[in-house]
Amino acid sequence: MSTTFFLVRHAIKEKAIGDVRITDEGIKQAEMTAKCFNTVPISRIYSSPLRRAKETAHYIAQEKELPVAVDDRLRERANWGDLSGQTFEEFVAMWERCTFDPEYIPAIGDTSKKAGERLGLLLSELAETQPFQSNILIVTHGGLITDFLVHSFPIHELQVWHPDFIAVQSQLIPECSVTKLSWEQGKFQIVDFASVEHL
Repeated sequence: MSTTFFLVRHAIKEKAIGDVRITDEGIKQAEMTAKCFNTVPISRIYSSPLRRAKETAHYIAQEKELPVAVDDRLRERANWGDLSGQTFEEFVAMWERCTFDPEYIPAIGDTSKKAGERLGLLLSELAETQPFQSNILIVTHGGLITDFLVHSFPIHELQVWHPDFIAVQSQLIPECSVTKLSWEQGKFQIVDFASVEHL
């Protein structure tokens, strides 16, 4: 018996600083994503505290008639606007340095390694406390998903999904894509990665 996790990246967001909402196109994405889970018996829905994730989760929760539990451990590694006065270019440079140097401690936010570890701890905690064969849906961020995968799976397993996974990790998870994981006897397995067939 295993627990299944569906890691959903939030829908398309506004291109602005701070805790931004999803766009009209993002709303349509979220609605389509909600429909794709019509035949899946989701038991729990969790969301990052950032607005773009909570709004995406809302549309899925509405379709499934389930509440959304917000967990700070699902927050992105860093968000533009968290550091006062930081330009977008400075934020991108900081982000890229964190991506390729897992131990680099940014001026704001977490190292990529720490971000991946906190998602891993949350998933393990849920897997161990929820009933077996639960289907748990989590709305979070592309960077956090790749942080978890890069620091939890050997490179050869990641390369099944993309031959240059590590180098291009920041480009691999589109908005509202679904990454499916199974957990059994303390071990995670990637069942499907960044699927957008429903969009």
